[in-house]
Amino acid sequence: MTSIKEILKSVQFVVDANGKKKAAQLSISAWEALLDWIEDREDEQIFLHGDGAIAKMRRQSRKSGLA
Repeated sequence: MTSIKEILKSVQFVVDANGKKKAAQLSISAWEALLDWIEDREDEQIFLHGDGAIAKMRRQSRKSGLA
């Protein structure tokens, strides 16, 4: 898996005539890897803090002193 650091290092910038950055571009593979990374972070947050069954079980176990 490509690290987020490697993905960000691969960004190429489009500059205007004055050299001011105007846009950024990524290869399709880097873009897809970035999307995967974002989705993984979202899944982690849902697992840890969401309203799903796993999060509810974690909260209940904390209340009962099991976690």
